[in-house]
Amino acid sequence: MSAAISSVGSVRFSVLDRSRTREGRPGAEALRDTVALAREAEALGYHRFWVSEHHGVPGVAGSAPTVLAAAVAAATRTIRVGTGGVMLPNHRPLVVAEQFGVLEALYPGRIDMGLGRSVGFTGGVRRALGHGTEDADDFAAQLDELLGWFRGTSPTGVHARPAEGLSVPPFVLATGEGASIAARAGLPVVVGDLRDRERLLRTVDRYRTGFRPSPWAAEPHVVVSGTVAVAATSQEARRILVPEAWSMAQARTRGTFPPLEPAERIEALAAAGRMTGKERDLFESALAGHVAGTEEQVAHELGTVLKETGAQEVLVTTSTYDRTALLDSYRRLSRIIGTARHGGV
Repeated sequence: MSAAISSVGSVRFSVLDRSRTREGRPGAEALRDTVALAREAEALGYHRFWVSEHHGVPGVAGSAPTVLAAAVAAATRTIRVGTGGVMLPNHRPLVVAEQFGVLEALYPGRIDMGLGRSVGFTGGVRRALGHGTEDADDFAAQLDELLGWFRGTSPTGVHARPAEGLSVPPFVLATGEGASIAARAGLPVVVGDLRDRERLLRTVDRYRTGFRPSPWAAEPHVVVSGTVAVAATSQEARRILVPEAWSMAQARTRGTFPPLEPAERIEALAAAGRMTGKERDLFESALAGHVAGTEEQVAHELGTVLKETGAQEVLVTTSTYDRTALLDSYRRLSRIIGTARHGGV
């Protein structure tokens, strides 16, 4: 076994599910699918299961991550549960601290607090939330205030109940200045995506260079995040990527992020030349660069990523229309991880 492949076994693998809706199916089903996937991830030995925050997006049902995290934690027993992430500029830090305090009190030792600095997807969503893009500029101060509620250091004299005194591990998503903010605060960072390897490496280097030890982390902790698709053949693995790639292309051309469509229909559109030139270019671009293929191919590619980044963890964010193919991909990935850990080929 090569050094690159063997390195897969030395890191943790986790799952981020965005509760993607599927064409013709209700949002409630997407949420139930997320909970079911969490149970499967736990059975397969994944380390964490995170959910995300999106508002007013037709293609995503996960609009309330701490609520969904509570459902996931209630349905599982051992896997760590958290958010990837709560978008702090959309909320008051006190309320976020209280929500995670409740989660940690109910499920002690299993809760993670992944935090991001993004605001709403569109101008209309931002207006509905009462926040603008400039609010992301206050993320460092918001983060410090949030962590202060757990330490009991708020100058207001108010105490966050039951958060104060609890330890909920914080992670920062490396969007925009997120990596630099995480480094200065001494917090673990989540860096994506795996497609732009050069940018990924620059972000990781900047984070490690600027890292200052803190009570939360004595040394840099890097989680790399992205899509991983594993199947019996390379063609089947590519098909897993097709619905999300087409949804991304539509988001860029039509201004909305729609529910996922069946891969076969999208492939037929492409074969019949029924995509515009711009749609086709965006679709092909969205398909490129992901970690996808057979178990052997994915093991080698992941080993290369981990060797280059020195990451401690991989957070897998795969979405597709075909739930059977998605579950099979996660099962195959778990076999890769298990084989590497036990010294197999």
